[in-house]
Amino acid sequence: MQRICFTLKVKKDRLAEYKEAHAAVWPEMREALSAAGWNNYSLFCTDEGLVIGYLETEDFEAARAAMETADVNARWQAEMAPLFEDMDGRADENMAPLAEIFHID
Repeated sequence: MQRICFTLKVKKDRLAEYKEAHAAVWPEMREALSAAGWNNYSLFCTDEGLVIGYLETEDFEAARAAMETADVNARWQAEMAPLFEDMDGRADENMAPLAEIFHID
């Protein structure tokens, strides 16, 4: 199982909107993520808009590829795109995993 952690930056003045959207993630988006192998997926954020994402998956590149083919993901990414700072393309295309340096197990 791969543990993936990544960061993104939401515009501070759009953070409330970002949080609101994630309080009510579309059921079909949740289903697509689960079907694609995005397990234990969590998002955290600071008051300044730094978003830290975490998920567990068997194969991150395969999980990303599966979401790329999901129509619901294209719609979700289009809704979220204006909320991010300094981003070329979609948020899911800008997820660069951080290097894991410690895990207790």
